[in-house]
Amino acid sequence: MSEQEQAGIRLEFARLKQEHADFDAAINAMIAMGCDALQIQRMKKKKLAIKDRLKDLEDKVIPDIIA
Repeated sequence: MSEQEQAGIRLEFARLKQEHADFDAAINAMIAMGCDALQIQRMKKKKLAIKDRLKDLEDKVIPDIIA
């Protein structure tokens, strides 16, 4: 993987990490305000999808080490 590809992945990782934190804050605010449980569940599902994408990106950058 080239340096440019790794830089792009790291940039996307940082953006997604911030988006994940934003979803977390929004979900906590929705819970505190007593919003609809279905809306909260949808937000949690989107947050989980972002977390999965973060894990995929992390796996691309960090090579597997065979012990």
